Amino acid sequence: MHKAKRALISLTDKSGCAAFAGALAALGIELLSTGGTAKMLRQAGLVAVEVSDFTGFPEMLDGRVKTLHPKVHGAILHRRSDPEHLAQCRSQGIEPIDIVAVNLYAFGQAVADPACTLADAVEQIDIGGPTLLRAAAKNFQDVTVIVDPDDYPLVLQELGEYGHTTLRTRFQLACKVFALTSAYDAGISQWLAGIDPESHAYFQESADA
Repeated sequence: MHKAKRALISLTDKSGCAAFAGALAALGIELLSTGGTAKMLRQAGLVAVEVSDFTGFPEMLDGRVKTLHPKVHGAILHRRSDPEHLAQCRSQGIEPIDIVAVNLYAFGQAVADPACTLADAVEQIDIGGPTLLRAAAKNFQDVTVIVDPDDYPLVLQELGEYGHTTLRTRFQLACKVFALTSAYDAGISQWLAGIDPESHAYFQESADA
C-alpha cells in the first residue's frame, strides 16, 4: 500500500478539523481544501491549497461547482495498482488524493427552521460533497474516506504507524459513507414529497408557471 501524500478536506461541521489537519500536515500530507474550510485552516496557521489552484479551474455558480472536476475525481478514483490508470493520470497531470474528509450541507437542520423556503432548501442540497464521498468510498481499496470526526483518531493512529490506513478500516469507513448518503437523500426526498406544486407559493410565483 502506498504512503498517503494528499488529503482533501471540505467540511460543513468543522469539529476537530484544525487539529486533524494539523496532524496530517505533521505527517507530511499535503492539504487541499475549499472555501470556508480552507480559510479556517489558514487561520490555524496551516498551509492549504485551494482546490481551484489544484485543478486550475475556479469555483463558480455561487459555489455550486467547486470539486466537480476530473483532476479531483480522477485523483480519487484511479486504481493505484493499475498501470493503465496510472499512465492516464500522468498524461493528464492528475496527482493522487489519498484521504477525503467531507461532510454535507446541513439540509435537515435547514428545513427544520419554519422560515426555510423551498428556494432556501434547494440551496442546501449538497452535490459535490456526496459525489466526493461516493467516489472515495467506491475506491476504498486505495482511498481513506472520513465523514465522522470521531474517526479522526483511528485514521491518525494508522497513518502514523503505517503511513496509510488499513484496508479493513478503509472498508468500514466506506460503509459509513453509503449509510450517510442514503439517509441524506432519503431526507431530501421525504421533505420534497411534502411540497404540493398545485398550491405552493414557489410555483405560483415562478416565471415558468
